[in-house]
Amino acid sequence: MLDQEQMMKLVDLYVMPWSIKILLALVIFLIGQLIAKIVSSMVGKLLSHTKLDTILVEFIQSLLRALLMVVVIIAALDQLGVNTNSVIAILGAAGLAIGLALQGSLQNFAAGFMLLIFRPFKAGDFVEAAGVAGIIDKIGIFSTLMHTGDNKQVVIPNGTIYSSNIINYSAHSTRRIDMIFSIGYSDDIRLARDVIAKVISADERVLKDPEPLIAVGELAAHSVNFFVRPWVKTEDFWDVRFDLTEKIKLAFDEHGITIPFPQMDLHMHK
Repeated sequence: MLDQEQMMKLVDLYVMPWSIKILLALVIFLIGQLIAKIVSSMVGKLLSHTKLDTILVEFIQSLLRALLMVVVIIAALDQLGVNTNSVIAILGAAGLAIGLALQGSLQNFAAGFMLLIFRPFKAGDFVEAAGVAGIIDKIGIFSTLMHTGDNKQVVIPNGTIYSSNIINYSAHSTRRIDMIFSIGYSDDIRLARDVIAKVISADERVLKDPEPLIAVGELAAHSVNFFVRPWVKTEDFWDVRFDLTEKIKLAFDEHGITIPFPQMDLHMHK
């Protein structure tokens, strides 16, 4: 059994110092946790007033808080006398191992980060990326969600999108419709041009500026091809394209203008 003097000595040598260390470590952890929460919250509020996407703001806020908590934990362990150099080395090795194991995921993560920063498209845009065309629903950290014209849901890894060409059909307020109408060589070119121009001018959705282009584009093997290129608002693109195609065909029929089909002349020799 320990006598009173030994007990006091034990308390002075071990109990009191370790109690103070544990108490200080706990104070460092609690205060550090509070500071990390306040700082990350302030940064999130500041970023929310910028043009950054909400997803990116929330991600930066969470990442900053996690990094600050790592610093707080290391400081608390250092107060307890733990060799923090070893802890940092272990964390570094673990991070490297995880990074190698999740190389593909990290690539998607980095690509998602770049997509959120540079914003080549946003939710609601009609885009073509990674061989898929559809409307963007959500840009996530690892993948992008879109739905196609026939309402199929498509999930594409961000790395695949960022490494391919991106065509954003909704980026501008106006678009040009490129159409080709063919007439026979025996038909009147001037009449055909007037018929096309009349149909286009009658559609109020076609913009006057830029002026629609109606030109003989090529003399093909079986037809004379008109290149017709009117400008419309982006949201009217498909409706105007379908309507003009139908109305010009009906107008051709009314004026006796033919739309030829491929023909072949056979010459037989006895």
